[in-house]
Amino acid sequence: MKRFLRWLGIGASVVIVIAAIAAAGLWWYVGRIGVERVTERLYMLTGLGGNVAVLVTDDGAVVVDSMTMVRQGSAILSRIADLTDKPVVAVINTHYHLDHTHGNPAFAPGTRVIATERTLEHLKTRDAEYWAEPPASQLLPNETFTVAREYGFGSHQVRMIHPGRGHTDGDLVVLFVGEKVLHTGDLFFHGHYPNIDLEAGGTVRGWIDTLDRVKELQFDRIIPGHGLLTDRAGLERFQDFLRALWTKTSDVVAAGGSLADAKKDVDLSSFGLAPIWFAPYLNHDFVVGRAYEEAAKSGDR
Repeated sequence: MKRFLRWLGIGASVVIVIAAIAAAGLWWYVGRIGVERVTERLYMLTGLGGNVAVLVTDDGAVVVDSMTMVRQGSAILSRIADLTDKPVVAVINTHYHLDHTHGNPAFAPGTRVIATERTLEHLKTRDAEYWAEPPASQLLPNETFTVAREYGFGSHQVRMIHPGRGHTDGDLVVLFVGEKVLHTGDLFFHGHYPNIDLEAGGTVRGWIDTLDRVKELQFDRIIPGHGLLTDRAGLERFQDFLRALWTKTSDVVAAGGSLADAKKDVDLSSFGLAPIWFAPYLNHDFVVGRAYEEAAKSGDR
């Protein structure tokens, strides 16, 4: 019995050590932020969550999105400190999802936080618990708009546009005018299956037209919400994917097919999309299911 208890104690100690190592590894990984230079003053930061843009201006740094947790927001600030000694003058949230906003509380209270009115509403309702108390409540969007807003930061112009419904009903895109670079937030998943948040006003059918309005803007390169830096051709291919998803799925609905039929018959393999590694549920069956739900409810196919 004593031998058993001794081995039990050793086993428990080993488990504790392994758990501690795993926790330390996770803590390190979460704070690991990649930095890619896009133009002389513009950078794309990558990590566990949506892509972040940092524009370094003479006034200070403009940040688009903040990833998934405060630990990452702090890591973003650390990377910014490597790029400039000036403060963060604005944080722009492209939409309300946690992998683009939950790093906000790492920034200083009183920081200008910009979003659409619908995004602020979703944060206060659909994600209310997270934003209920300081410091999170102090880093909610404090400047909002409905259609478009443009700011000058030093010699740089930054234009924000809500082009219409798609991923949600409140997404904005950010055009760095002089750089001719667009940050699309999750209105564009490059190389990955998208999230379609019908509950927050998202729409597959409407998303296609929304991207037509995005394409009217003057840009050469794109920082997508998820995926690698790309260009206009990448955005057009994503729009083609949405068009195929909607057409093929709504055809199944119009023919009286079931959801199982749609998942089986809607072939999207030619687009070569893959799930995001930290969101494996965003896959073929997910997007077909969302399109099927929307088509079945619309009655207009």
